[in-house]
Amino acid sequence: MLIDSMYPKSFASDNHAGVHPVILEAIAAANHGDAPAYGDDSWTAAFEDKIKEVFGPAAQGFAVLNGAGANLVGLAPTVGRHNSILCADGAHIATGETGASERLLGVKLVTIPTEDGKLRPDDIRSSLSVVGNPHAPQPTVVSISQVTEVGTCYTHEEIAGLAEAAHEAKLWLHMDGARLANAAAYLDCDLKAITTDAGVDVFSFGGTKNGALAAEAVVILDASLATSLQYLRRQSLQLASKMRFVSAQLSALLTDDLWRKSASHANRMAARLAAGIADVPGASLAYPVQSNAVFVALPHAVAETLKSRYLFHYWDEPAGVVRWMTAFDTTPEHVDDFLDDIRKAAIA
Repeated sequence: MLIDSMYPKSFASDNHAGVHPVILEAIAAANHGDAPAYGDDSWTAAFEDKIKEVFGPAAQGFAVLNGAGANLVGLAPTVGRHNSILCADGAHIATGETGASERLLGVKLVTIPTEDGKLRPDDIRSSLSVVGNPHAPQPTVVSISQVTEVGTCYTHEEIAGLAEAAHEAKLWLHMDGARLANAAAYLDCDLKAITTDAGVDVFSFGGTKNGALAAEAVVILDASLATSLQYLRRQSLQLASKMRFVSAQLSALLTDDLWRKSASHANRMAARLAAGIADVPGASLAYPVQSNAVFVALPHAVAETLKSRYLFHYWDEPAGVVRWMTAFDTTPEHVDDFLDDIRKAAIA
């Protein structure tokens, strides 16, 4: 099914958006002559330098191909086969990656119920009663998502509190940063403030959802985790042979705050959409809008009418909650046209 021939602008996912023109230019600029394979090239060296510039001199960046792979590679050095990962019950590693962490890392995911997608320090502390019990998998890492799966953002203080609780228990703190840029844009801070400065040990920096073609980065802040990561990346099938084209995309995102410009625009379009449903009969926000995700409770008839024309997903179909996503290339006209159709469907 061709989206451009059957549907107007998609609100299903920021993965549906195209590639930012600046990133396409960076790929084209890297497409001249030959270069060594598997990251031994000047574009990858420049990307690795850019990671240190943005996240601090101790940061080590490893370019990978996709978000699930970034989580797998980033978590791999933190666990052994008798270990477990603590995460929210809605975490992408638990619900959206076909069990990759459990299947490929051979570990147990211990999911913790949350109402807003966020873990709290007490969630970590209450999960430690199994430590030392040979009949239970032993926790070694806490994984959080920034932005969370329901569109909410951890503040610096919240992350620092989690890092303190994790480190007190001798656990690492991992962050799935698929939409890290959207969180930093919403919080009006730099990327370092909610990663390096907050005590995170390893995280992914998402590019694909913010205008890249196929590019994510695993960033290691605890040097003890970096020793094996280059081997684990290769073993996890995430070491691209033509790495220069992946690295060039990530460098472009991290240059002149392109990441912020794109994420801020997507966030503004989500806020515009959220504000526009205030007068729609039967519609209400299911979660605060703090990023480029809008979760709305709708009458089923309205949702089904809209789904006949627009691409989007149910988040909780029995409750009538849908998820609408905006992207770097969503325009005010896209949002306003969608809102017009929402209002028409609601009064039909």
